[in-house]
Amino acid sequence: MLWVDQDEIAVIIPCYNEAQTIGKVVDDFKRELPAARIYVYDNDSTDATAAIAMKHGANVRFEPRRGKGNVCRQMFRDIDAACYLMVDGDDTYPAQAAKALCEPILAGQADMVVGDRLSNGTYAKENRRAFHGFGNDLVRAMIKWIYGYQYADVMTGYRAMSKPFVKAFPELSIHAVDRRWRIKSIPVDYRNRPEGSKSKLNTLSDGIKVVAMVGTLFKDYRPLKFFSLVALIFCIGGLC
Repeated sequence: MLWVDQDEIAVIIPCYNEAQTIGKVVDDFKRELPAARIYVYDNDSTDATAAIAMKHGANVRFEPRRGKGNVCRQMFRDIDAACYLMVDGDDTYPAQAAKALCEPILAGQADMVVGDRLSNGTYAKENRRAFHGFGNDLVRAMIKWIYGYQYADVMTGYRAMSKPFVKAFPELSIHAVDRRWRIKSIPVDYRNRPEGSKSKLNTLSDGIKVVAMVGTLFKDYRPLKFFSLVALIFCIGGLC
């Protein structure tokens, strides 16, 4: 394993009501990357997430506009680092993989490194939320069809990114493949949330939002292909 200059790393943790797990997550990443800066962005939590994160030594900032997209945009605007390591605050990702994810960024070998939960089977084994795997596969298939790039895991909350990539951010996964940023995938273990910790995702409504977002970005990034497909559909309908 290559030596990692931890002074260049910002660990960024978007959080909404993660009081049960955030203290352990901060401690785990401080142990693995003791010289890195750790930021917790509280997304209008109604519990003690912010207070617990501060107690454990994180730099806590606040984003009142709910939604992970809003948090990501604010984090990327606020923070300067050579490597941004983003992880969810629910203690489902191993801090032990942090150095492996950051190495390709700091070595200039990649612009985004994806923590792939699917290849080693831990997500299928640990995840107890119905249809989440199906939703991940659907979005991966859409991106493969539209952009020709096959993500190993597109919905992961664990990834490392370079500064040029982050500062050009509109949407992580689509932006990366459309602009031909260099992407690497590293298998990581996944564990289900601890007992009593609840997911904020709604499988149906959030799944529809993701699919709609991919379709909107398809129109914005590939307008010729998008409108050609729409025209073909109307043409077939007219012929029928």
